[in-house]
Amino acid sequence: MIQKFIDQYCRALSVLMALSLVLMVVMVFGNVVMRYGFNSGLTLSEELSRWLFVWMTFLGGVVALNERAHLGTDSLIARLPVVGQKLCLGLSYVAMLFICWLIFQGALEQTKINWDSTSAVMETSMGYFYASGVMFAVLGAPILLFNFWRLLSGQMADRELIGIRESDDMPHGDPHP
Repeated sequence: MIQKFIDQYCRALSVLMALSLVLMVVMVFGNVVMRYGFNSGLTLSEELSRWLFVWMTFLGGVVALNERAHLGTDSLIARLPVVGQKLCLGLSYVAMLFICWLIFQGALEQTKINWDSTSAVMETSMGYFYASGVMFAVLGAPILLFNFWRLLSGQMADRELIGIRESDDMPHGDPHP
């Protein structure tokens, strides 16, 4: 049930990322055409595209975290016995949760510090820009906590202990084997 909820909000994030990408392409392409064809342009498009790119990157990080699609190497972990693999995976979850906490703290501080600052073109609070890190931590931590709980409770299959797969081996359906 929890995994279904996480998968649903990751699907929603994927839709948001796709819409952001479409908007970025339209704005940048339109700006290029306007500059070269009409000697004018939309000043908003550069700044908004940059903001959308940052948000899309952080949201994509959450989706990749859920799909266990981040890059990594497993040459050492694959040689360990199952107990060693579980220990290493558990330590990696602790480290990732700590990093999530650091990102949350830092992004929250930057959001607070920059809340009254406005962007040059859109004249919007810069706090929204830095809130992307807060959103990543808030949405990413439950994924890590759920998987860590699955590991500790013995619900994680041995084949899931090594999260690195070759790109050709990536499943096309369910991201959770």
